[in-house]
Amino acid sequence: MKLQTAITILAAAQAVVAAALPALLERAPNHAAFSKPVGRVFEIDEKVQYFVGTNTYWIGFLTNDSDVDLVMKHLKQSKVKVLRVWGFNDVNEIPAPGTVYYQAMIPGSEPYINLGPDGLQRLDVVVDKAVHYGIKLIVPFVNNWGDYGGINAYNNYFGTNATNWYTSAAAQAQYRKYIKAVVRRYKHSNAIFAWELGNEPRCHGCSTDIIFNWAKATSEYIKSLDSRHMVTLGDEGWLVSGGDGAYPYQGVEGIDFERNLSIETLDFGVFHLWPHAWSMPYEWGSQWILEHDAIGKKLGKPVVLEEYGDISANHTATRLPWLDTVYHDTEIAGDMYWQYADFLSTGPSPDDGNAVYYGTPDYIPLVIEHAANMVSKPVP
Repeated sequence: MKLQTAITILAAAQAVVAAALPALLERAPNHAAFSKPVGRVFEIDEKVQYFVGTNTYWIGFLTNDSDVDLVMKHLKQSKVKVLRVWGFNDVNEIPAPGTVYYQAMIPGSEPYINLGPDGLQRLDVVVDKAVHYGIKLIVPFVNNWGDYGGINAYNNYFGTNATNWYTSAAAQAQYRKYIKAVVRRYKHSNAIFAWELGNEPRCHGCSTDIIFNWAKATSEYIKSLDSRHMVTLGDEGWLVSGGDGAYPYQGVEGIDFERNLSIETLDFGVFHLWPHAWSMPYEWGSQWILEHDAIGKKLGKPVVLEEYGDISANHTATRLPWLDTVYHDTEIAGDMYWQYADFLSTGPSPDDGNAVYYGTPDYIPLVIEHAANMVSKPVP
C-alpha cells in the first residue's frame, strides 16, 4: 500500500471514530469544585490560597502509566499544587510506532486529531492521575517554538509563517478544531486549572494589535465552549516601556502584557523569567517580578510567574532571591519553576540545564520549603 493511501485511510478512520464514538472525545464528569480567581489570588479546592507550581512539558508523552503516577505522587508530597503540561504535540509526518502525537497535519491529507493509545489517551492518563492526587493542570494548545510541532507544523501545512499564522483563516480554523477537541474532552474535570492559548506566543516585529486581537477572539471562543474553566494567554510578559530600553521592554515581540491582561476573557496573567536568554543579569529578576505584580494590582487580576530558570552553577543561590521577592514583597498568586525533574523507569527525565530533580539538595529550599511557605502565606 502506498504511503499516501495509508495516510488517507488513517485520516478517514479517525473521522469515523470521532463521529461515531463521542464518548472518546468527552471524559466523564468530575463534579468537584473548579479553580477560580478571587481578587488577586485563586480558590483551589474551595480554599483561597497562594500556590507553588512547576512545568513538566514531557509528562503527556510518557508511555508508562507508573511514571506519570510517580511524578504526581511526588508533587503532592511536595505541596506543589499546579502543573503545566503540553496540551499539543503536532506532526507533519506519521512518527515511528509507539511515538506519541496528538495532531497530524500531513501535506496532501486532511488534518486529524489522534484519539488513540499513542495520542490523546496519553493525556487522559495525566488528567486522571491529576484528579487522583489533587494536582491542577495548565494546558496550552500550541507552541510558538518548533518543539513538538507547534506553529511550525501549521506553517508547514498551510504555508503560513511565524507572523501571519495569527491572522490566517485556514490555520486558525484548524487551531480551533484542535482546541474544541481538547476542551470538550476535559471540560468536566476539576483537574484543569486553566486553558492556555499557547506557550510563549510571539509576533516579532508586529503591531501589538495582532496578538491582542488573536488573544481576545481565541479566549472568547474557548469561553464559548467552556465557561467554567479559566483561560490565560501563556506569554512571557513583555513590556512596551521602561527598563532603559532593554530587550524585555522594547515590545519587539508583539506583546503588551498590560494591554493583553485587560482582555475580559483572560482570567489571569502569566509571565516568564529567563534572564540569561534575554541578556539580563540574574539580579534583575526581582525587578521583573515586582513590575508584573504592580500591573496585576492595577488591573485587579491574579498574576502568575509561570516559568523561571537559570543555567548557573548554583540554582539555589540564583533563584532564592526571586522566590523571596514573590513571597515577601508581592501578591503574585503563584510561581511555577522550570522544570520539575524525576527519576523514571527509563532514567532521568529531561534536563535542559534548568531542571531541579526531586530529592536533590536544591529541591529542599527551592521546592519543599518554598511551597510550604506559599501555602501558609496569609491571603489579604
